[in-house]
Amino acid sequence: MARTINPDEYDARYRALLEAAKVCFARKGFHRTSTAEICAELGVSSGSLFHYFPNKKALISAIVEQEGLEAAQYLDGLQAQPDLAAALRDFVDLVISLASDASFGRLALEIAAEAARDAEIGALVARNDAELRRRLALLVGEARARGQIAPTSTPAAVAQGIAALIDGIFSRVAMDPQFRPSKLRPVFQQMLAGMLQPSGASP
Repeated sequence: MARTINPDEYDARYRALLEAAKVCFARKGFHRTSTAEICAELGVSSGSLFHYFPNKKALISAIVEQEGLEAAQYLDGLQAQPDLAAALRDFVDLVISLASDASFGRLALEIAAEAARDAEIGALVARNDAELRRRLALLVGEARARGQIAPTSTPAAVAQGIAALIDGIFSRVAMDPQFRPSKLRPVFQQMLAGMLQPSGASP
């Protein structure tokens, strides 16, 4: 008789393996990390890992897909907030917090590098980026419709600018070990305010 799979247990193990892989990839990079090291990080057998992920590329793909899903869910959740301008400021604060986490920053750099090397990973990253910009544009458009901001550019252009700001923060983290995004939070928020043009502000 086939063993019944408990969906909650399956999901929990799946997520645990992904988290262990993130730790290892951030520590040593994708290509210098072995599947044995990922198994050791979580204390499981290689058979357990391969039951969920046939190879390292599958792990990398799953991490990228998870990040895209989490970003989409976060941005979709902002639609219900009464002040969308404040919600967008909070989003940039979240980005600054993530970029200030050394492990997260190293993992982001590894993903970017792998996207340049592998066309399939690159396509996943590009899809995440397109969805991020699409959802940001929706938020900017709704905030403008509510009269909370008065940007001089289209929602799509503002979304592109916010995405560029995010990319710039992570690129600077990668290039400058002394860079601390949290110390420049007021500067980044001023840049965002310049793109959004809060309602009533002078252009």
